[in-house]
Amino acid sequence: MPVSQRRDTAPVQAQDRHQAMHDGFRWAVPETFNIAEVCCGRWASEDGGAPGSPGRVAVIGHAATGSGTAHTYLALQQAASRLSNTLVAQGVRRGDRVAIVMPQRFETAVAYMAVLQMGAVAMPLSMLFGPDALEYRLQDSEAVLAICDEASIGALQAVRGRCPLLRAVMGVGVAGADLDFGAAMVRASPRFAAVETRADDPAVLIYTSGTTGNPKGALIPHRALIGNLTGFVCSQNWFGFDGVTNERTEAVFWSPADWAWTGGLMDALLPTLYFGRPIVAWNGRFSPELAFSLMQQHGVTHTFLFPTALKAMMKAVPAPRKRYRLQLQAVMSAGEAVGDAVFNWCRDQLGVTPNEMFGQTEINYIVGNCARFWPARPGSMGKAYPGHRVAVIDDEGKACPAGVAGDVAVNRFDLHGHPDPVFFLGYWKNEAATQAKFTGDWCRTGDLAIRDADGYLWYQGRADDVFKAAGYRIGPGEIENCLVKHPAVANAAVVPKPDRERGAVVKAYVVLTPEAAGERGHEPFSRIEWEAELVAELQAHVKGQLAPYEYPKEIEFIDVLPMTTTGKVQRRVLRLQEEARARATELAAEAHRAGVRANP
Repeated sequence: MPVSQRRDTAPVQAQDRHQAMHDGFRWAVPETFNIAEVCCGRWASEDGGAPGSPGRVAVIGHAATGSGTAHTYLALQQAASRLSNTLVAQGVRRGDRVAIVMPQRFETAVAYMAVLQMGAVAMPLSMLFGPDALEYRLQDSEAVLAICDEASIGALQAVRGRCPLLRAVMGVGVAGADLDFGAAMVRASPRFAAVETRADDPAVLIYTSGTTGNPKGALIPHRALIGNLTGFVCSQNWFGFDGVTNERTEAVFWSPADWAWTGGLMDALLPTLYFGRPIVAWNGRFSPELAFSLMQQHGVTHTFLFPTALKAMMKAVPAPRKRYRLQLQAVMSAGEAVGDAVFNWCRDQLGVTPNEMFGQTEINYIVGNCARFWPARPGSMGKAYPGHRVAVIDDEGKACPAGVAGDVAVNRFDLHGHPDPVFFLGYWKNEAATQAKFTGDWCRTGDLAIRDADGYLWYQGRADDVFKAAGYRIGPGEIENCLVKHPAVANAAVVPKPDRERGAVVKAYVVLTPEAAGERGHEPFSRIEWEAELVAELQAHVKGQLAPYEYPKEIEFIDVLPMTTTGKVQRRVLRLQEEARARATELAAEAHRAGVRANP
């Protein structure tokens, strides 16, 4: 089912094709479109027009031992149809929200396909959510049914009584649920007449974690998958155009990104299935060794890895190709700036130039790199992907000159004046927030960047991450990247520390590598002395590479950084901690001064 058209798709190496690709691209969005049909139904059909379907592998369940379990597109479709029939029998109707609270596993893919082909709305929820987070989202969305496994059944049952609209909980391999997933697979019919949905119909409701207030539900239409495809194909170095055999597709995808988040769902699972390729599912704990061994075992060719994961892999296995047989053709990274240290390691040690990508749940896959067709510059977010009109704008919505920081924004219309299908429908039951997201036809991301003379964007951080210290504007990413280049540093986060004279000073929270941590003395004096020497060394390291005002005036060593479930460093948590400490210090000082005055 063609959804986009290009004037020229012939790959040419070592040329900057960005402008030609951008100018020549046209969106082709059909009036009716359903994600489940293009991601599964067409591949499972006998007349699907694809070599090897419906016996083509869709999901490979990775196992700690053995080769894992391969599930075909036909098996995926039949299981989805059985589940759709079961949900209909439970009273789930078109437009109803169905919560999916499961990790990477075959049944999770089944749940998405089942809900979407019904015309219902899939609401992914992370298995890491506690009862309060689940309760808010279930109540706000008015979800009628939830599908879970052993990882989330307890939290769901704990809030069930406070969610009156949640009529039933279906469990996968667990006792205590109202409905049993396995029983549905046995009793229900494997045939289901998919609902005809319009491209603008809602498909997914994903809650975003804002910096203030309650999370907002972003309502994503079926057409948004079409809007994602140019970025996915480019960031994965032309994924999907690899040639197919009757035995197995050549491209194999894997990412540790949770399928409950945009990064795992819209950047991994759905686009991989759209192209009829297999995706590896693994719901265990991430580790660098696991990542390398999994990619070796399954012949993974394309992946999405957060910068945090890449940093850990770089530190743990500096020369991976000496230990592992890798077949990587593309590495996409997003969520934070990669930085040149990780960029160079990927290029030199993995043999793949990483393609950084930038997007949001509301407008995903809008900016990035494609090393195959335009040069990737270390540390740059890249350029607008074909079909998206992207600019750096000021507070009034005007384009900023090259070299001036502004808000990254996407226009509702592409450069040809056609609607861009990547846009969300709006925030669930929050029209005011939806309107606030836009300045005219420009949708603001809240992320700051600088555009250079060649059109590349350079990330400056979230609007609330950038701060001023001694009159200088400080972006944390560059300093963090510099710190990570030091062999003793595994990860770092930079925030402002309140200061009476300078407003703020630069402070770094640093996580040491296991080797460096092992060198710390155990006695208090030796530990303090060792840390003081390392602080001085790290400060000199930054001073030698960045501007004098950027070096961290204070460094604090911690075991782990606060992270979101999507792998982003929560600088706001550290920032608020510094503000609280400053207030406590000031109160203590005032109390001391008052005591001195009372007792001269």
